[in-house]
Amino acid sequence: MMADAAFLLVGSLTGALSFALLRWNAGLYLRGGLAQAVVAQVVRLAGVAAVLTVAAQFGALPLLLCALGFLIARPFVTRLVVARP
Repeated sequence: MMADAAFLLVGSLTGALSFALLRWNAGLYLRGGLAQAVVAQVVRLAGVAAVLTVAAQFGALPLLLCALGFLIARPFVTRLVVARP
C-alpha cells in the first residue's frame, strides 16, 4: 500500500516537473530558439519515458499509478503557470 502511494507521488512529481518545463519550452519556441527548444523537448520526454520505464519494471499497477499521478498533476500545474497578461 505504501509503495503504491510512492508510485503515485513519483508520477505526480514527474508530471508537475514535465508540465512546468513544457511552459518554459513553449517560451523557447516563441522566442525563436528552435535548436534549444527541440533539445529541451527531447530531454523532457526522455525523462518522462525513463520514469515510466522504471515504474514498468515493478509491474503493471506501479506503471498505471505513476501514469495516473502524471495526469493528475496536469491541471494543477496548468493553473499555476498560466500566461499572465
